[in-house]
Amino acid sequence: VQLQASGGGLVQPGGSLRLSCTASGFTLDYYSVGWFRQAPGKEREGVSCITGSDGSTYYVDSLKGRFTISRDNAKNTLYLQMNSLKPDDTAEYYCAKKSGSSWANECDYWGQGTQVTVSS
Repeated sequence: VQLQASGGGLVQPGGSLRLSCTASGFTLDYYSVGWFRQAPGKEREGVSCITGSDGSTYYVDSLKGRFTISRDNAKNTLYLQMNSLKPDDTAEYYCAKKSGSSWANECDYWGQGTQVTVSS
């Protein structure tokens, strides 16, 4: 199992980025997968999750309306569209696979991070 995250970079406040996470070794729509982030000096936090069972999506309340999680089953790729970015969104972003199809399952595989920096 491998997860390869990409798409991070430097963006101005108010800008947008789309992160991608290409999965291999498992089928994306059989498992829940999610995005997490960790800012310097802070604990890692969950950002969003999409379930393997029915594609339901979940977001941390503070990000609802700005971030959108999606997946392309044909490409076995997970995405995170981030709009109206704020300096507080600056963090290393990680994608992770859960051990089952439910959002409540534990994460068992992690990709390497991709850095998002929001700054003018």
